[in-house]
Amino acid sequence: MHIAIIGAGAAAVGLLDALAVGEAEGAEVTVFEPGTNLWRGRPYGPDLDSVLVNAPPAIMSIRGSDSGHYAAWLGPERAAAHLDELLGQPLVPRARYGEYLADTAEAALARLRARGWRTRVVASRVTAVARGGAGLALRTADGHEHLADQVVVCVGVGTPQDHYGLGGAQGFVADPYPLADTLDGVPGEAGVAVIGSGLTAVDVVVSLAARGHTGRIALVSRSGMLPAVWQRPLGHQRRHLTVERVEALRRERGAVTLDDLAGLLRAELEEAGEDFAGFTEELLSAGSEPPVERLRRQLAAVGDPAIARRVLQEAAHIVGPFAWRLLPEADRERLRGHARLATGVASPMVPVNAAVLLRLFESGQLSVVAGVRKIEAVEGGFRVRADGGDLGVDVAVNAVNPPPQAVPGAAEPLVTALLAEGLAALHPAGGLVPADPRLHVLGDLAGGGSFITSSIPGLAARAARLAGALTG
Repeated sequence: MHIAIIGAGAAAVGLLDALAVGEAEGAEVTVFEPGTNLWRGRPYGPDLDSVLVNAPPAIMSIRGSDSGHYAAWLGPERAAAHLDELLGQPLVPRARYGEYLADTAEAALARLRARGWRTRVVASRVTAVARGGAGLALRTADGHEHLADQVVVCVGVGTPQDHYGLGGAQGFVADPYPLADTLDGVPGEAGVAVIGSGLTAVDVVVSLAARGHTGRIALVSRSGMLPAVWQRPLGHQRRHLTVERVEALRRERGAVTLDDLAGLLRAELEEAGEDFAGFTEELLSAGSEPPVERLRRQLAAVGDPAIARRVLQEAAHIVGPFAWRLLPEADRERLRGHARLATGVASPMVPVNAAVLLRLFESGQLSVVAGVRKIEAVEGGFRVRADGGDLGVDVAVNAVNPPPQAVPGAAEPLVTALLAEGLAALHPAGGLVPADPRLHVLGDLAGGGSFITSSIPGLAARAARLAGALTG
């Protein structure tokens, strides 16, 4: 059997590792990746040390069967060197996490070769896949054709959208990563509008501060809602809101609803003596609570012993991808109505970054501008038009995350060919759905997935299941 993997980011690493810890022998795997940051993808390439992994080690293992795999790679010395004292956990620069992914991929390839597998990495972009004999034929940009029995598309996330049509304007940064390059062009005294208020926006603000930026910075967005703040891990083991319990509900009732999931969360909290109604009320207040007050309150609660937010955050990444596909469309639409809140809770900012933001807010250097209606390029900079009035800045940095299940620009020829060949179809809610049992999609492009994307635990779990299906 010959497996072809298109793309060499975190999804490909998770799949290779899962194949390597399995028992299949004597197969072949070829990875196609034209980029220079092999195994790291867009998020984990070389960048500033201020660009941190936004999660503790326990949920960053790329091995789905071993939640301690990343922590073991990190080791005590590196963990101590990157300890976030507020969180009580090591938080490494994302480039260092990229080293973990690269080491894991190389070790997986070595284990596969030791079991008789043939492995190759082809430094060329796959532009098309077509039916070819008993398998599938992949065509690469260099004009070559490669045959495979199974093809896995792992092309990563889409391209950030330019919501305000600022592309090409002097002083506009369309894609902030890598910040080591893009922030070089931002004068230290410039007024900066960071478009968005999620984790990418936090990265931009923290990195500006780390470089000694003295100009005013404004987080400008429609909602003005900041991500939640990670709390210190407590080691709580979920007993109710688990994949196993959700699967049991599906077998018992034939369907799973949002009310079912809420019931499992309620049981989890009531068993711990916590108030479910009070927690949901606090969650839903995020849209009306002033963002700086919410930031200050959550930063003060990093060590709070209540489990509610911790349980929801963990379950969103581990249970969420599985449960999402079982929910009726009406329930999915209800969740989409709270997408900004859900994303901010499921993917919080780390306390060390929250502390930087709070310091900048309190000094007056940083502000939040909500209700943004328009941003336009004007002579010498940009004008932000919002419900509270206009704001003039020198530089605008696009920190809006790519939409879920969007097609990356570089993968558009491949996706077009898959659709034309009838090997895949576009899902109504976004993403790609295989129409041939020999084609698989792993990662954010997988159609029908949740709007909460780029979850390493969810990715690792799906990679492990796919590896089992490919070799079972």
